[in-house]
Parts: sequence; structure tokens; C-alpha cells
Amino acid sequence: MNKKVIFREYTKYVGLSVVAMVCVSLYVLADTWFISVALGLNGLAALNISIAVFGIIHSSGLMIGIGGATYYTIQKNSGKNSDTILTHALVHGLFVVVIFITVGLFFTPQVARLLGAEGVILTMAVDYMRTLLIFSPILVINNILLAFVRNDNNPKLAMAGMVVASFANIIFDYIFLLTMELGMFGAALATVLAFTLSLIIVSAHFFTKNNRLKIRKCKIKIKEMLKIDLLGSSTLINELAFAVSLIVFNLVILRIEGNTGVAAFSVVANVAIIVITIFTGVAQGIQPLISRGFGVGDRVLINQTLKYALITVVAISLFVYGITFFNADAIVAIFNSESDTVFAYLVTYGLRIYFIGLLFAGINFVASAFFSAIDSAKEAVAISMLRGSVIIIPATIILGEIFAMTGVWFAFLTTELVVALVSVMFLYIKLKLKKRCSDGTTENKS
Repeated sequence: MNKKVIFREYTKYVGLSVVAMVCVSLYVLADTWFISVALGLNGLAALNISIAVFGIIHSSGLMIGIGGATYYTIQKNSGKNSDTILTHALVHGLFVVVIFITVGLFFTPQVARLLGAEGVILTMAVDYMRTLLIFSPILVINNILLAFVRNDNNPKLAMAGMVVASFANIIFDYIFLLTMELGMFGAALATVLAFTLSLIIVSAHFFTKNNRLKIRKCKIKIKEMLKIDLLGSSTLINELAFAVSLIVFNLVILRIEGNTGVAAFSVVANVAIIVITIFTGVAQGIQPLISRGFGVGDRVLINQTLKYALITVVAISLFVYGITFFNADAIVAIFNSESDTVFAYLVTYGLRIYFIGLLFAGINFVASAFFSAIDSAKEAVAISMLRGSVIIIPATIILGEIFAMTGVWFAFLTTELVVALVSVMFLYIKLKLKKRCSDGTTENKS
């Protein structure tokens, strides 16, 4: 494939994926704004505690979906059997949601307390978590089908599902939170109904003439589901990284600044989601192209796609940081319905430090997606584990203990910087090795 064709394909897949993910980030911000207006700082604190559970549900679907879709694309382009992979992914998803539903029905208060909720915030958090957990089949199956439909050469329909869901969620938020005053239950219900619309839209792919996906009756093999997990594990860990960091940050911030600090972090983290979802969009957009290149042995397609992705995330990071730095006060004003000066200071200061870390986070997202797409799960998982738990947890605890809230903000920056150095090293080694392989100077293969 020549470079002009590659760039056109890259623009199509990544562009559609990024648009879809930006819409997702907008509905997350809408959730935050509607809750801040309807329920104040307590609502924001409850959302920030509860969003970790949403992250776990969402990332489980992404792991199975992207892992299965990657496996499907590699097998299909290698001329191997790919007919039963979707079936295995859907069955795997059903196994996972049984666990979520059980937790939602019987253990939600215990989970909320474990995450730091108490008093009125506990009640709010339980309402939000329980609704999402009980209706988790919709969220998980939707994410699985989105990934497969995108990999079956229909990225436009995948984007349409996510865009419609995002705008529907905003409308439902307005109805349930401001008009009907259903509180945190209303916010969760809005999310569930929005994902339901997305699921209906992407399911239409099975009735199109270009559909090559099949749900076949077959013997379910554990090794097939484990293969899906392996290829999607970095996606799961990347998504869980946000949930894990939320939990750790919440517990540390509660001790330092109480509920006001948690509410402040909620705003910083949810504004950061805009950029994180763009990175996720780039990562999801390049996966079908790189997996296709890997399946057919097209090194030019692989290398050019990686190059375009790295340039994209660095440029976006620099642009967003400039906007955020000079408009931090305006961003705070949107969410500070109670005109709390301490809250305003924490958010403003936090935005200007925390967002520096996004300059390096984009590199880590792309690197992790790249290794997963070429069936190099070891490097992908290492990158995701480093940023998801190995570095971020001790960095938050230690820096928070020494420098209070300043240390908490710097923990994210420190983590992403260190992991970016590791990611670049992994990429250099892998690409140098692949070049040597193609030149015939070594027998090692990916």
C-alpha cells in the first residue's frame, strides 16, 4: 500500500473514531455539568467515586471487543478461520456481565464504601453504581459490537452509534436530572438508555450487504477466549488505569482536602477525559490498519500508520495544553455553581499541572495499541501496567504525603513521563528488530 493510500485510510479510520470518542467525552462532561447544577459538590464527589465502576464495566467490554476484533482481523487477513471469533467474544461478554449483575444486586454499598463514599455521598454513589451494574449487559455488548463492526470495514456506522448515544445522553441528563429530579439514578439511567440506542444502531450492520460477521453455533473453547483477553488486555488495563488512579487519588485527596478536593479532582479528571478519549480514538482507529498490515506482512502500512498516530497525539496534546493553561479560570466557572473559592483554586492549579502529563500520555496510548495490534501483548501489557498501577499508585501516595495536593497533581505527570520513555524504547527495539527481519539479517520474528 503506498503512502497516499495509507494516509487516506488513516484519516478515515482515525477521524471517524476520534469524532465518536470526542462525542463520548462531551457526554461525560455533560454528566459532570448537569450533576454539578442539580446536586452540587456532593454530587460531583459521588460521581468521581462512582465513575470507577463505570470504567471497569466500560473497559471490560472494550477489552473483549478490541481483543476479539484484533484477533478477527489478523486471522482473516492471514487466510485463517475467523468465523467463530465473534461468537466467542459475545459468550465471554455474557460471562463477565453475570459478575457485574451479581455485584450490583448484592454488594453495591460495600463497593461504594471501599471506594471512600460515606454519608449522603454513599447514598448517591450506590444509586449510580447499582443502576450501571444491573444494566451492564447493554454497555458490554455494545462495546464488543462497536469494535467488530469497525474492523468489518464499517467505521462510519460505529461512529454513528457513539455520536447518537452521546447526544441522547445529554438530552436524557436534562430530562432526568433537571426536569424530573431523579438524582444520581437519573444520571445512570441516562447513560444506560444512551448505550441502548448505540447498540441498536451498530446491530444494523448485520443486515447490510457488506456484513462478513457471523454469530455461529460452535463449541466454546476457553483458549479462544484467553486469546481474546490477551490481545485486549492492554486496552483493559489502559481503561482501568483511569479507574485505578481515580480510586487512589480519591482516597489520598479525601485525607488532604476532603470532599471539596475530591470534587475538584472530579472536574480536572473529567475535563482530561476529552483528551484521553481523543487518544483512545486514535488508538482504536489505527488498530484495524496495523492488524491488517501485520496479517498481510505490509511493513510500510504498519510504520506509516504508527508515524501518523504519534504526530497526531503530540500535536493535539500541545494544542489542548495551550488552550487549558490560558482558560483555566473559565473552565472552573462552568462547574463552580456554588462559587467556592477553595474549589476554584484547586481546579485551576490542578488543570495547569495535571494536563502537562497528557503530552506524554498520548504516546503511551498509541504505543500500547500498536503492540496489541501486531500480537505483541507482552510490551502492550507492560506499558499499560506501568501507567495503570505500578508507577501511578506509589507516586500518588508518596508525592501526596510530601507535597499535599501539589504532589497529587504531579503524580500523573511523573507517571506518564516515565512510561513514555519506556514506550519509546520498546518501539525503537521492535521496529529495529522488524527492519532487520525484513532485511534478512536475523531470523527473529514478532
